[in-house]
Amino acid sequence: MTPGEVRESGADGRTRNAIRPGARVAIVQKKDQRTGKTVEGTVGAVLTRSETHPHGIKVRLLDGRVGRVKSVLGDARSD
Repeated sequence: MTPGEVRESGADGRTRNAIRPGARVAIVQKKDQRTGKTVEGTVGAVLTRSETHPHGIKVRLLDGRVGRVKSVLGDARSD
C-alpha cells in the first residue's frame, strides 16, 4: 500500500454509525489534508457528535493522533 492510498472495506468514514471505538480505520490528520496522506490505527474515541460529516468523522486513535476517517478497515471484532 502506497502513502495516501486507502483500502476499501465498503464502510464510509462520513457516517458515524459505521465507526466504533476499537475499529481499525485510515485517517487523514489536519497537517496532511493538502496531500491526503493517510495513517492507520485503532479508534479510541469518536469526536464528531453529528451523524454525518462531509469530510469524514473525526476520531482520536489509541495512540493519540486525531483525524478524519477516510475508510473503515475493520470493526473491533475482526482484529
